[in-house]
Amino acid sequence: MNDEIGPRVRESIQALDPPLTHRDLSSRIGMMPDAFSRSLNGQRAFSSIELAELAEALGADLHYLITGSPDPNRVTVAARHDYDDGKWSNHGQSWDQTELDNITLAYRQVYAEGSFVAPSLPGTAHEMREALGDDFVRDFIDRLELKAGIDVVRIPKLSTTYSLSFGPHKVIALRSTPNWFNENWALAHELGHLVLGHLGDGERTGTFHRHEMDANAFAAELLMPADELRPLDWTEVAPAELADRVWGWGVSSKALFNRLRFLRIRVSEPVHKLLAQPTQRLLRDHWLDVEKVPDQITWRMESSAKRRFPYALQEAHYKSMDTGRLGPDTLSWMLNVDPGTFSDDLPEPVSDISDDDLIEALGI
Repeated sequence: MNDEIGPRVRESIQALDPPLTHRDLSSRIGMMPDAFSRSLNGQRAFSSIELAELAEALGADLHYLITGSPDPNRVTVAARHDYDDGKWSNHGQSWDQTELDNITLAYRQVYAEGSFVAPSLPGTAHEMREALGDDFVRDFIDRLELKAGIDVVRIPKLSTTYSLSFGPHKVIALRSTPNWFNENWALAHELGHLVLGHLGDGERTGTFHRHEMDANAFAAELLMPADELRPLDWTEVAPAELADRVWGWGVSSKALFNRLRFLRIRVSEPVHKLLAQPTQRLLRDHWLDVEKVPDQITWRMESSAKRRFPYALQEAHYKSMDTGRLGPDTLSWMLNVDPGTFSDDLPEPVSDISDDDLIEALGI
């Protein structure tokens, strides 16, 4: 077995970026360099504790190190990163971890292993657009859950947006924001990570930059496909049509401007000035449907700011609570209410039955 583990550990070391020497790694996990070298070469077996420490230090899958196959129940994560001074970073991940753990717990509490089969995802942004259907941005989250089998959670305490995969479940965890256009971009970006198979790979191999750029490219093509932008004359487009395009694509004015610049599509000075405006101002000043009742812009703002969990997940927790299999804690966390809210819905505790009552009930 150790003859097989050693090469997998060596492979994981070589994948590190920046690299780590064998001496540094052995010191980090509390092994003598000679013992570490002999274990790598199959002359000594790694202990279970050493393997666990190695997996932690390497950002590797412990199940893979031992068996050569990825752990089917391992939680893999990708997150949106900030780009600053030439580096991608996610400073909030350490305090986001509690919320991510709560999300995975909510699923594992009610879905038995093997009870759910996830559909395969389309491989490109164009195929995903076809799968989601026309005007998908209008109800983006519902389409993702219905057409792609990807659940969406929205909670306020996250510092950024995450995509998670564990067992058959794929989940996008959003940070609540009234800026619905930012939410649409975050959804499309994390969808790119899921479709392109980025989860669990970036931290170990140092591929943040490539993965973030690829996910951004996927999001741009999903929301603003080049074959829809190129035929338009962006030197003559009227303000009302421009606002209608921004609304229909569900993007910010800045995102549309950056997309046009990336595609090297010439924009007139008046259009440039319009796209330099904040998105909400552009829409309220020029969108022809702005006077619709109810106010569609405000509705989108309120919707994207609400805490949200998939209805099927909530219903599964209600049923488990009704049968007494689960308490109300996770459901109350999802709904952001006090657990005591469900006191009237909890089943009555079963009292002890005396021997005399049992004999009478059985007719003995």
